[in-house]
Amino acid sequence: DLYRKVFVFRKDPSDAYVVLRAGLEQPLHNFTVCLRSYTDLTRPYSLFSYATKAQDNEILLLKPKPGEYRFYVGGKFVSFRVPEGRGDWEHVCASWESSTGVAEFWFNGKPWPRKGLQRGYTVGMEAAVMLGQEQDAFGGGFDLYNSFSGELADVHLWDVGLSPDKMRAAYQSLRLPPALLAWRSLSYEVKGDVLVKPRLRE
Repeated sequence: DLYRKVFVFRKDPSDAYVVLRAGLEQPLHNFTVCLRSYTDLTRPYSLFSYATKAQDNEILLLKPKPGEYRFYVGGKFVSFRVPEGRGDWEHVCASWESSTGVAEFWFNGKPWPRKGLQRGYTVGMEAAVMLGQEQDAFGGGFDLYNSFSGELADVHLWDVGLSPDKMRAAYQSLRLPPALLAWRSLSYEVKGDVLVKPRLRE
């Protein structure tokens, strides 16, 4: 249970990452991924990387530069422009629905205009899921200059698109529905220089 704790990625650039184990029983036709990050990086960095043997950017949350997030599904992406960071925690949720191809992006508890992405696609289930690196090959192929350094918390992955109420609840760290990956019951393995520390501030 990582309640009120964070992963601290100490080095920049870093070869460290955290492997997450999600108990997927079937491919994903819908999903929502949420997490909270705290960093002063201005170069590109990967937050959440979900790769299969067929597609290294099956699901990817990447921040290519300040004020922009990229959300990948099946190797294609849409961009969302956000306010310039003010040196605070940033909470993001990204959800996707295969039947319509609608991609939703929520930033600090607020929805951004929806975009279209990979309608009819299916996300594979035999996946390598990790925080802090972008996979260019299944389980590896890292570019250190896309690595994350800073603090990560409140990571979740659901196999459904969350309702607006639940999106806001995720931002506020309230009670959430059972998830494939849940911060309070996370199955993970640290690789390299990553520490689990108490959260310093809200």
